[in-house]
Amino acid sequence: MTPRPENRPETIAAIATAPGRGGVGVIRVSGSNLLPFALALSGKTPQARYATLTDFKAADGTAIDSGLLLYFPNPHSFTGEDVLELQGHGGPVVMQMLLARCLDLGARLAEPGEFSRRAFLNGKLDLAQAEAVADLIDAATASAARSAVRSLQGEFSKAIHGLTDELINLRMLVEATLDFPEEDIDFLKAANAFGRLENLQLRLAQIFDRAGQGKLLQSGLHVVLAGQPNVGKSSLLNRLAGDDLAIVTPIAGTTRDALRSSIQIEGIPLHIIDTAGLRETDDEVEKIGIERSWREIERADVVLLLVDARLGVGEADREILKRLPTGLQRITIHNKIDLAGSPPERHAEDQTTAISLSARSGEGIELLRRELLQIAGWHQTEDVFIARERHLRALALARDHLALARQVVEGALPALELFAEELRLSQQALGEITGEFTADDLLGVIFSRFCIGK
Repeated sequence: MTPRPENRPETIAAIATAPGRGGVGVIRVSGSNLLPFALALSGKTPQARYATLTDFKAADGTAIDSGLLLYFPNPHSFTGEDVLELQGHGGPVVMQMLLARCLDLGARLAEPGEFSRRAFLNGKLDLAQAEAVADLIDAATASAARSAVRSLQGEFSKAIHGLTDELINLRMLVEATLDFPEEDIDFLKAANAFGRLENLQLRLAQIFDRAGQGKLLQSGLHVVLAGQPNVGKSSLLNRLAGDDLAIVTPIAGTTRDALRSSIQIEGIPLHIIDTAGLRETDDEVEKIGIERSWREIERADVVLLLVDARLGVGEADREILKRLPTGLQRITIHNKIDLAGSPPERHAEDQTTAISLSARSGEGIELLRRELLQIAGWHQTEDVFIARERHLRALALARDHLALARQVVEGALPALELFAEELRLSQQALGEITGEFTADDLLGVIFSRFCIGK
């Protein structure tokens, strides 16, 4: 990548290790001409890319801490600038004292994500790779971590650049015909422009699928357990979580507030939320719990409506179904089949899916797990790269512009200029993923969500 022009950078510093106590704590410093900074801090001039054992000194020469000093001269560093790493003891007090000394020497406190932003601006990472740094840190499952590493190593960016290169070649063909309108269609046919466009659409669809799987690994599904009191919502939460998280009693209305648990199915995070039973009540505390239940339902990806298998779906359950947001994925769970004497099964019911199971015995739970994976659109693959919602929006926009370009070549739209313009807009959408076409305000939003020190 070509480094972006930038004025001489300020020196920034931050604690790079997590808050709390630990055997080792790391402070990262980035800027220009940091050897005098290192000399003032340690009394030594460190050798590039070697660990130097030293005391870190206060302004009066007394030792603040002892540890390792590492120096990475530009451009061979994470940010592309001079970088110092101070590895000392990981107590919060000594870390703050050492950070304060760095600030006294002229550094300023780094903003969230500022080290990664400088790496992006200096051409060390593209935007998708920089985001993968934060995604790797935040990964909640092993699958998500592996996918984030693939993105950090550039697999996602490589796929996008390959698609962009093909798109540029097609644009060159189309642009070359604009000066010769009488020969444009024959020329494009001879150059197989239509076949190239179809290939672009196919490759984009494949990348979209892989990115969608990566988005799922990152964020997972929010699953809300809903229904009347005493239908087994808390028992189902405990069964899915594999632990006694919720109190289970025969008394209706035991659950008053939302209970949460995160589990994994095939590496997909599922955030399970148990809610208060939905019913008419005069109990003020229970009313508050029911209001919170509906708020959780509004934010859900999937709602599991539990009913007693011995009674089936009643009028009160139908009223709950009517209140569910339009388009919200739902599964009707016929719980307590151990008491009803019926087998576990999956079947269609009122144009939705229904699953019969027992939260107490575990019968039918595997049917529910498979159904949740199907709703998530998950399929087992090892070539997923981590992706974010903005990546999917950009890919969808590029896909839409390619679809419009196809309408042009198929005669639904008349002008060849429109064909060229849709290809240009598709390329621009792809460029937003890697940062080639990205507004500064969007960069501010993206990097502000990073950790301080990254």
